[in-house]
Amino acid sequence: MSASKRTAWAVATAVLLPLVIAAPAAHADEGKDTKDKQPKPPATMSAVGGALLGKPGTQVQLGPGAPVLPKELSARSWIVADAESGQILASHNAHWRLAPASTLKMLFADTVLPKFPKTQNHLVTSQDLAGMGSGSSLVGIKEKQTYSVHDLWLGVFLRSGNDAVHVLSAMNGGVPQTVKDMNARAAELQALDTYVVSPDGYDAPRQVSSAYDLTLIARSGMQNADFREYAATSRAAFPGEQKAGKKRETFEIQNTNRLLTGDLGVAPYQGIAGVKNGNTTHAGSTFTGVAERGGKVLLVTVMNPSSKEQHAVYKETARLLDWGFAAAGKVTPVGELVPPASARPGSGTGSGSGTDTGSGTSAGTGTGTEGSDSGSAPAPGKHAPDGSAASAASAEKSGGIGIALSVAGGAFVLLAAAVFLVNRRWPTTGSGSRRRRSRAPLDPDVNP
Repeated sequence: MSASKRTAWAVATAVLLPLVIAAPAAHADEGKDTKDKQPKPPATMSAVGGALLGKPGTQVQLGPGAPVLPKELSARSWIVADAESGQILASHNAHWRLAPASTLKMLFADTVLPKFPKTQNHLVTSQDLAGMGSGSSLVGIKEKQTYSVHDLWLGVFLRSGNDAVHVLSAMNGGVPQTVKDMNARAAELQALDTYVVSPDGYDAPRQVSSAYDLTLIARSGMQNADFREYAATSRAAFPGEQKAGKKRETFEIQNTNRLLTGDLGVAPYQGIAGVKNGNTTHAGSTFTGVAERGGKVLLVTVMNPSSKEQHAVYKETARLLDWGFAAAGKVTPVGELVPPASARPGSGTGSGSGTDTGSGTSAGTGTGTEGSDSGSAPAPGKHAPDGSAASAASAEKSGGIGIALSVAGGAFVLLAAAVFLVNRRWPTTGSGSRRRRSRAPLDPDVNP
């Protein structure tokens, strides 16, 4: 080999050998960097419901015979609560303010559902459908068509239809008024991590909620018989376009709650009775569910799992429900779901009824940025409490328990209906073509 060739080989070796040696290390660093890029919860959060809930990380107090928490949990935030007593069995970053996606529709329903009889009809205008975000999930509402309030709520609960939300908001005085009402309702429920910008849950700067708040909101909503019915409905017929001289056709819509309907890789959860799922670019996947087993009713909220597992939000919810049913009576609660502000002694109501219209003072505007991971977004009415609300709630357990009993009663009543709907066979032949005409998005879970 000539001297020039030896020199070339030496140069090539000197350049390539460090790259070959460093390749595995670079891969390892990449994984570390990815992990390091995961957002961290605030060092301190709201103490509504108990001091432990304001601490970052997992909060659980296992007693003798209590099962350990599932290992396969990747959500940024989650909570397991007893719907009857309001006791929180375990939580993880319960008050971390995160984007809620379409789970925020639970607050929309809890606020607006009591205002209009389900038999009322509404002729949709182009203005009703204005302002929806690009790529919104839709049930397929058309302008110049008439829909009943019942139809619109089916669109909200089953297909997570932003078009249905906007039409109902228009009936309620417009989107700004509805947002104001929702923030007032959140304040009344003491859901103080929640700040509404868009009534449909579409990603918006400063729009946030928390696992604690969403569980609180679901508990309130499930006291309303219509809310419970819609949340537990698996499939329904939805009106199509009315054409002159012809009978108005319908197409079938299916609930996007996979623990209710099941899907490839996820089975319907035994005892599930609602409530709502969501998915946006900023929020990731979110879900709040209620289920009953052996006379016990549990609420679980899961927000933004990082796992690549298919249907991770549902599978992690199912694991937490399984754990909660097995752990009931064997753990010391780490906090509680507080009753509404109106249930405080001397407030004049004391009922905390889920049919409250949510009237009250509007939310403070506050400041913040779209990056809700910082936990800096404003809360309605007041800033993060100093724990006084939690201590006040401690003296109001009787009101909270009364609320929970009505939630449990509703869950029990609807359980048989929910199971029936889940197990009902798909309609044959005639309705197949109607399903193909469904105007819903290809992936109804997604509400960008």
